[in-house]
Amino acid sequence: MMQALREPTAEMEVIYQHPAALSECRTHYCPGCTHGIAHRLLAEAIDELGIRERVILVAPVGCAVFAYEYFEVDGCEAAHGRAPAMATGIKRSCPENLVITYQGDGDLASIGAAEILHAAARGERITTIFVNNAVYGMTGGQMAPTSLLGQKTTSSPAGRMATLTGYPLHMCELLSGLQGSTYIVRRSLHDVRHIRQAKKAITTALRVQMAGLGFGMVELLSSCPTNWGLTPEQAMGWIETKLIPQYPLGDYKVTDEAKALEKAG
Repeated sequence: MMQALREPTAEMEVIYQHPAALSECRTHYCPGCTHGIAHRLLAEAIDELGIRERVILVAPVGCAVFAYEYFEVDGCEAAHGRAPAMATGIKRSCPENLVITYQGDGDLASIGAAEILHAAARGERITTIFVNNAVYGMTGGQMAPTSLLGQKTTSSPAGRMATLTGYPLHMCELLSGLQGSTYIVRRSLHDVRHIRQAKKAITTALRVQMAGLGFGMVELLSSCPTNWGLTPEQAMGWIETKLIPQYPLGDYKVTDEAKALEKAG
């Protein structure tokens, strides 16, 4: 029989525990989905920065539609694609708060493309966590703006063809060219090393908002085993061999002020 876990004593050093900013509830995500990892990284960053009472989370329509229930922060629900618009209103009304949008590729890069583009162009002082799994996860696995050429989905059973639906959208590349953008980076969640890098990027993005700088976005390449038709383990490999070559990881725009915050952290 397995021994019962011991309660920490005064002599034991706690090195891993449930983040205070993360609700203790079961999520609805599929096995192998990395939304859960993204949630934990964001919650850890909020805790470590001591900003939980100041955060307002804007949830999207998509896989993370119930994100406001998974975090112990103030939250609200935006219409599909309109999270940046709602976040703009909240931030301008409550500038002392830290406003975060948590969006998927269907929400942000499709119906919400104009919203995120103009929020970045205006330099809105908000932070966007952009989860890119190259497919519409919640509604049945249809082709997304970020789906790869040749990728088979429920709405592109023969594979995505540029002549019919165009090429994948690269949001970091698009937004980094706007003057209002301050911190635009792309990270991945497919292994421990990259997860640690993602955590640092999320923390820096929040620091950028705390410092009152411009728009910030962290794109996270994420898995969707269910709609990719893969096992969770295979899905991690698919991120590495398929998604990353199409969406190279890196810093797409980091201003000097943001670099200073990153080094200080």
